[in-house]
This record gives sequence, structure tokens and C-alpha cells, in this order.
Amino acid sequence: MPDQPPTLVLVGHGMVGQRFLEALAERGLTGTHRVVVLCEEPRPAYDRVRLTSYFAGSSPEQLSLTDRSFLDAHGVELRLGDPAVSVDRAARTVTARSGLVLGYDTLVLATGSAPFVPPVPGRDAEGCFVYRTIEDVLAIEAYAKGARTGAVVGGGLLGLEAAGALQGLGLDTHIVEFAPRLMPVQVDEGGGAALLRTVAGMGLSVHTGTGTQEVLAGADGRVTGMRLSDGTELATDLVVFSAGVRPRDQLARECGLEVGERGGVRVDERCRTVTDPRVFAIGECALAVDGRVYGLVAPGYQQAETAAAALAGTEEGAAFTGADLSTKLKLLGVDVASFGDAHGTAEDCLDVVYADSRAGLYKKLVVARDGTLLGGVLVGDAEAYGTLRALTGSVPPVAPESLVLPAGTGGGGPVSLGPAALPDDAVICSCHNVTKGAVREAVTAHGCASAAEVGACTRAGTGCGSCVKVLGTLVGAELAANGVEVAGGLCGCFAQGREELYEIVLALRLTSYRELLDRYGREEARGGDGCEVCKPAVGSILASLAPSIGASGHVLDGEQAALQDTNDHFLANLQRNGSYSVVPRIPGGEIAPEKLIVIGEIARDFGLYTKITGGQRIDLFGARVEQLPQIWTRLVDAGFESGHAYGKSLRTVKSCVGSTWCRYGVQDSVRMAIDLELRYRGLRSPHKLKSAVSGCARECAEARSKDFGVIATASGWNLYVGGNGGATPRHADLLAQDLTDAELVRLTDRFLMFYIRTADRLERTSAWLDRIPGGLDHVRDVVVHDSLGIGDELEALMSAHVGNYRDEWAATLADPGKLARFVSFVNAPDTPDPVVAFVPERGQIKPDLPLLTLGTRPLEGSTR
Repeated sequence: MPDQPPTLVLVGHGMVGQRFLEALAERGLTGTHRVVVLCEEPRPAYDRVRLTSYFAGSSPEQLSLTDRSFLDAHGVELRLGDPAVSVDRAARTVTARSGLVLGYDTLVLATGSAPFVPPVPGRDAEGCFVYRTIEDVLAIEAYAKGARTGAVVGGGLLGLEAAGALQGLGLDTHIVEFAPRLMPVQVDEGGGAALLRTVAGMGLSVHTGTGTQEVLAGADGRVTGMRLSDGTELATDLVVFSAGVRPRDQLARECGLEVGERGGVRVDERCRTVTDPRVFAIGECALAVDGRVYGLVAPGYQQAETAAAALAGTEEGAAFTGADLSTKLKLLGVDVASFGDAHGTAEDCLDVVYADSRAGLYKKLVVARDGTLLGGVLVGDAEAYGTLRALTGSVPPVAPESLVLPAGTGGGGPVSLGPAALPDDAVICSCHNVTKGAVREAVTAHGCASAAEVGACTRAGTGCGSCVKVLGTLVGAELAANGVEVAGGLCGCFAQGREELYEIVLALRLTSYRELLDRYGREEARGGDGCEVCKPAVGSILASLAPSIGASGHVLDGEQAALQDTNDHFLANLQRNGSYSVVPRIPGGEIAPEKLIVIGEIARDFGLYTKITGGQRIDLFGARVEQLPQIWTRLVDAGFESGHAYGKSLRTVKSCVGSTWCRYGVQDSVRMAIDLELRYRGLRSPHKLKSAVSGCARECAEARSKDFGVIATASGWNLYVGGNGGATPRHADLLAQDLTDAELVRLTDRFLMFYIRTADRLERTSAWLDRIPGGLDHVRDVVVHDSLGIGDELEALMSAHVGNYRDEWAATLADPGKLARFVSFVNAPDTPDPVVAFVPERGQIKPDLPLLTLGTRPLEGSTR
């Protein structure tokens, strides 16, 4: 009888357990061992980090991390729903719930952690849940169908994820956090304040500095509310406990393995238990040699690698003495990141801080006196996380404050450090400890040509995903350095550019971002949540084509609301102090005295700063968010419409007085400006659109500085396109001349729809005209001479827009659901935001900005 291979029993099949199996396979141990896995859950390992994406449409299968073919190829025996219930270390056997008794040569515990449920009365009432597994999520989803209000106990990572899930299910949601701030482990007081303000602005009620005293239940045993330690009572139908986790070490305790005072199986630096060298513990059940139980996936993966290397008898990666706790997440749509010594515990360290609580931004870097970057916290904008984390432990090549300052605050504005700023030994992916040098080698030596291929080669980007953006940048830079043409794509979610996505949406009449992503997104992005690049870009496409594809044209309807940029969320422009501006449409700059008086009365009654703009409109500044519906009710009643100053759409068509009043005028420029503005109002486009009509060649309306400008001639109208009066001025080019009214409208229709069809996101017509192959000549051929045969189609698309136009503000005022978003605090809708304040100036008001602070301390040896 041939010798039996040694048996390795793995208890637990979560993310860390699956990574351990892969590490065994990579080292050839699955070929020399019988590997048996006892899994408590009814399904193989899945991505617990992305659990909330189930509510965004991801199926349990899409969350799976386990390929059946992997198990089969390596002979792994996976027993689902059959957890280990006891271990006999003397006999070296494990007994499963089914009664199966397995002998082992090596036992690996990867039992993870269990949710902590505070011992409060009522915690077992019907309607109380934890948030840890797919089964938990399915149970919450089913129960929520009969609920209106939900509460989450815990404001940490999982708590905010759970709150987002409840809100996504349509429940009014409360978050109760005992600590004085949200995410107390990851962010400091300033970051917590910025996060709180942003989360509250999303319609969630947040209660910090108070605990849950009791869960209240009705006579039927179902949850009816909660009593908090501050005496407050909350009415709620559903409670989710997400107040932290505890290591699942009961199996270890019962078999005599040493555990820590606060839990966790005590292991050495090779992840062997200190009690029994034949037993290992990895992941959230293990108490590492540094005395810490790690709850993040990256350290768990490192422990899995360490244990596998120890079993293989190799030294590579075979010591785990601690791990980087850097974290980057998008919670409720808010970027939150912390890295290194985020709380500034190092002796004599300094902080570099930028805080703008009105905009929900908080950025803090912790630096040593010699300039070494020690850590940081980023809330609201974590764009620089990948680079900053990689630079931790070194002196950045630029001053720290330049890495956190936004544009327009002095000091030369923000500095963006590209891949060249990172040393080769900088860790890009902390989950799998992949350095920049390893990424470069994957591209140059192994022929990887995309972030996904580098991920398959090195595992970079396959853990929490926070490094994917910087990884893509590195791969692109390395390919370009090697002379390889880099493929484009809108973002990491779509390989297609905006123009291709436009064609897909139009051809297939797709009305949903989710459907577009799941059908045409990159393979790794399907089933995900998308990103902040593609969501507003696709939202703009859907809005532009809404009448032609059968979609709702209102940007706050259904899924569309979640795709919009900041300003569109409240149909107003956000200003520096958290207030908003109101800009009613005044077509052609022409206004009757009665309407002018209405604007003056509104400005007076609401105390708004009033200014006449260069676009011949009147801007009203200083409106609080809860005042916007009141102001717009009066404006709409007076016959005004939205001026769309907040949107990527037509802003204004400026005009001179033309032939009606001016002795030089040759055409009625005011009438034409009004006609054009009313025709193209509300037209969503890749970027904002501005226009003007001048009544003669003296060009008083400055038409040649506009995206499309019209200048009168004795024979008709000249049409100019591609102008820009902004940061990079460009005179518009003549597209066609001496046009009749009808010809002018037809060619403008075609030009605008061709621009919307082919421009990149956030690309003005001036940049588009310079970029598009063939430039102005090609555009003229398409628009004027119909060289592509799409002229009728472009005109039909514009006709559909014109025929289906509805004023966004009038529609919003008629919809109670949309109006509900216009509050500063959802749990105190009548309370104004105390941060929004003003001081007098020149008989009006201006923002009071005492909170916009830059807490930068000079560094030793600084030359500034």
C-alpha cells in the first residue's frame, strides 16, 4: 500500500482561508498534501470587503473568490456547511458538525471573527441583525421590505457600510456611535467632523457620543425602537449591530491552545500557535507576536503567505511581525483613507492640515521634523492616497503642504506626484506587499500590458482594491517608457471612451448606468459600484439622450440622482462657505421690469448677495440649502426657469441690443439670442456651453469667445464655433456664413449634437475642436456638408430634446420626494447649518470663512 500523503486540515474558508489555499498551491504543497477545508457557511469564500455591493446589484456568485476549477485542479476537498466543532490535539483529529472525524498532520485555524453584539436588553428581538455574511445581508433585505426606518449600532467601517445598505433599501437610517466621532479607529477628530458633515448631508441621522441602552420591542416581539444612553428614544423597525468584532477562538480555547487576554489564538512570527507547532492560526482569529489581532484583509493575506511559506520550509515571506494598517475605502460615496501614523503618535511630530468642513474635505499629513512623511488622514478626497502611502517613511520631493492644498488657496496650488516620484521599493499594494519595482518588472520582463494582467502576475490590486488607480498609472507610465502605445478608455471601469459609450447607449436604448456597466464595463468592474469618473459621464450621456432612449430627463430621478456631480444634487452651485447660488434664466439678457422687481424682492427677503454677471444674468448668492425650494417657488411663480448654472449644459446666450436699438446693428440679435437660448436650455453636454449673438461686426456681445457664437451680417448670420474665454482663451472659428435663421438653427443643432456625441468628458468645444481628427475642416464636413450622412439623425436628436424639455426646478417643486433632500440636517430639517455664516460688506453680505484653516507648521531646515 503506497504511503498516504500528510493531511492538512483548514478550518474556515473566508478570504484569508482562500488566500492560504492559493499560497499552498503556488508552493506545490497541494501536490504533496491532502488538503481538506471545513467551511461553516453554505458557500465558498467570497469578497466580504465588497459585501455592500450586493445592494448595488452584485450577486453572491459575483462576490465569490473561489473558482471550482482551482479546487479541482489542486485536489482540495471543500466541505460547505460543515464546520469544525472540536479538536483533539493529542489524537490529532478534528470533528466536524456532520460527525466526520479527520486526522491531521497540520491544522490551520482561519475561523475569522464574530460580530460583537452589546449585552443590552432586547438585542434578541425580531428585527435585530448583524452585518457580517451574505446570509446576514439576505436576511436584512427580506426583513426591510416591511420596514420604514432602520438603525445601525456602530459608526466604524462596517457600520457605515451597513448604514449605506439600509439607505439603499429605502429606509430612513440612523447611525449610533458610542465614540465622539465616526470611524474613531481610522480618522482623527478633524476627519471625523468632515465625515459626519458629509454623511449627515446624505440624509442619514448620526448620533455620536451615545450608546445603545435598550432595544424596544412590541407585544409581537418585533423591534419598535431604541433607547440611547443620553435618554433619546429612536423609533425604528430594524436594528443592525455593527459594533466591532471579536476573534472566533472558542475552538482553540476548548482544545487547550493559548489565547490572549482579550481573545485571539497566540502565534509566533511564523503563525504557528505558541502551544502546538502542528497548529497554525491566521487572519482575524490570530493574536500576532506584536500583541495585535488584525481585522483587515491585507494583514490576513500576509499571514496566509507566512504560514504557507513556513509549511514549505522556505524563508521567503515566512515572518509576520506586524502589518501596515493603511486603509482606503469609499463609504456612502465618501472617500476615506488613513495610512502610517495617522494619529500622530510619534514623538515631536508635526501636522500639515487642510480642512474645509463645508465641502466635507479634511486632509492631514503627519511629518517628522526632518520632513519624513509618517502618515496621514484623508476624508472627502483620497486621490493622492496611493502615492502618499507609498512615500510614507521617506522625505517627499515637494513640501508637504503642496500635497494637500487645493487649487486656488495660494502656495502655487496642489502638486501631483506621478509614478516617477516613487522609489522602486515603495509598496504599491499593501494587501500583497507588491512594490513599484515588482510592478515595473511585471510590465518589462513578463509582458503585462494592463493593470489586470499585472494583478494576475503579482496579485497587486486583487485585495481591497485601493491601489488599483495608482497601479493603472504605473502600468501606463511603464508601457509608455518602453515605447508601447497605451490603450485608452474612459476609466478603470470602461475600456470604451465616452464617444463609444454614447453610441452604445443610443443604439441599444440603454437607460441605466448599472446595465451599461454590467454589460459593457471591464470584466473586473462588472457588478461593482463604478467610479467618480464614469458615473457623472454616463449620467450626462443618459440626460443628453433621455428623450430619444425613453429615459427620464430629470437628473434627480431614480438612479440618475446618484450619478450627478455635487452641484446637480441640489440644482444649485455650491459656494465657498457651504451656501448656494440661485441663477434664474434670463434669455438673451432681456428682462421685464416686473420680473426684475421679483428678483430684487427675493434677494431682499432672503438676504442674498446680488450680482449682475458677464453673461447678462443676475446671480443671487448666499442661499442655504433649505431655502432653495422657497426661493425657487417664488421664482417659478413669477415665470422664471432654472438657469442651469450648476450643470454641464447651456448656461446663457448673451446678446447686444442689435438692430432694434443700436444704430450700427444689422440684425435683431436679441430675438435670435432668445430663440437660441430657449431652444437649447437644459441640454446636457460633456461640459458647459456658452453662446452669444452680436448684431453687427463690432461684436459687442463677444460671440467669438463662446462655444458657439453668432455675428450678424447684412445677408444673415455667421456661425462661429470652438471659442473659449476662460483660462485658455481661444477665438472661435468660422463654420458657416451668411445663413438664414433656419439654416443657422439647423447647423447649430448639428454642431451641438455632434459635439455631445464625440467629445470626451469635461472637454470644452475649444479643446474638442483642437483634438478631433481633421479639426475644423472635419467638423465643417460633417455639420455643413453632411459627409457622414448623420445630419438628419443629429437634427432628430435635438428635436427630441426641444420637444421634451421640462424645467428642472418646476418639476422638483412638484415632487415631495425630490424636495426631501433640501435640508442641512435630515434629523432636524428646520435647523439651519450653523457653519454657513456671513458678514456685511458694501451694503450686502459675504461669506464668513473662519473655519477654512491651513494648520501648517514650518519644518526644521525649511527654506521657505
